[in-house]
Amino acid sequence: MTLARLTSLIALSAAVAVASGCGRKSDLDTPYAAAVQARKDAQKAGEPVPPEPAKPTNDKPFFLDKLIQ
Repeated sequence: MTLARLTSLIALSAAVAVASGCGRKSDLDTPYAAAVQARKDAQKAGEPVPPEPAKPTNDKPFFLDKLIQ
């Protein structure tokens, strides 16, 4: 292995390690929870408040939900 290939491999490995640490680790936000939070943030900032979101009527689980929990 040449020095250029070794350097490229190390740089690529470092980039993958950095990218894997990006993001926020917590529960997923539902659209309703995000809308409620947006209203609270707008009230704090003194901006026009968006309309109040409607509560979800039926929250049926999706078969792929098990993959992200």
